[in-house]
Amino acid sequence: MALTTRTKILKLFTTKTQCSALARGSRDGFRYDPFRESESLSSFSFFSSSAASAAVAAETASPSAEVLNGSRLFGFLKEYEDYRRNLYGGLTHKALFVDAVGTLLVPSQPMAQIYRQIGEKYGVEYSEGEILNRYRWAYEQPWGKSRLRYVNDGRPFWQYIVSSSTGCSDSQYFEELYKYYTTEKAWHLCDPDAEKVFQALRKAGVKVAVVSNFDTRLRPLLRALKCDHWFDAVAVSAEVEAEKPNPTIFLKACEFLEIQPEDAVHVGDDRRNDIWGARDAGCDAWLWGADVTSFREVAQRIGVQV
Repeated sequence: MALTTRTKILKLFTTKTQCSALARGSRDGFRYDPFRESESLSSFSFFSSSAASAAVAAETASPSAEVLNGSRLFGFLKEYEDYRRNLYGGLTHKALFVDAVGTLLVPSQPMAQIYRQIGEKYGVEYSEGEILNRYRWAYEQPWGKSRLRYVNDGRPFWQYIVSSSTGCSDSQYFEELYKYYTTEKAWHLCDPDAEKVFQALRKAGVKVAVVSNFDTRLRPLLRALKCDHWFDAVAVSAEVEAEKPNPTIFLKACEFLEIQPEDAVHVGDDRRNDIWGARDAGCDAWLWGADVTSFREVAQRIGVQV
């Protein structure tokens, strides 16, 4: 029944070509741009990549000409979520994975503003606009020193980013900037209800983990924000040696929580890294800001009232 329902929805939402692109997304070498707005794929919000691929393989006719209306979508969503709840005793998933930057927490001030403010005493003269453009360019360049950008504390990568963005290679400037982003002053939580929601989820038996492309500063940062105890596990790319959209980091999170990939849903703000990566690992995935806009909504979709 689950595959039948998924296939129906898939036919209504997309052509075979679009679905094939979804399934291969994380294998095409996309790189993460934290300043690019995430593109909504809310139409795929309850598919794993394996289910999408199965639907494509089964669908050999021309794409459906049906026009999806709200009532049909609601009906299919309800059918699928009811199926999941029957599997898990009233819940749609046994575990929730949460992306860090852009979903759980965000910088308190624009990056270019901080780079310039701290950099003025070190001779940085670029405007915030120039810093931002140079940052974007540097971030998109191939990182040839390692297959990972964030190795251990990530210093070599961030030294390259800071010097490329500002034109300043002063080691003292870099250290001040690097340490700033390990403090609670630099970040704030996206959702003020997060703690209450995560407590309710865990009380209901849903395990919660952070899954993030980050260096080893993430754990001390979560402690500084006093939210490290909200989670049953933290999967950091620098520690597990795999960065989203590589499915390995999601599979590591499953291993930490002792669950199967199909038991988990991942919530993140990046279409390629979070949505396609999670689905390639066999997890469900919801796009933050499109499929869900608050952690309370996440909990409600899982079947937990807060």
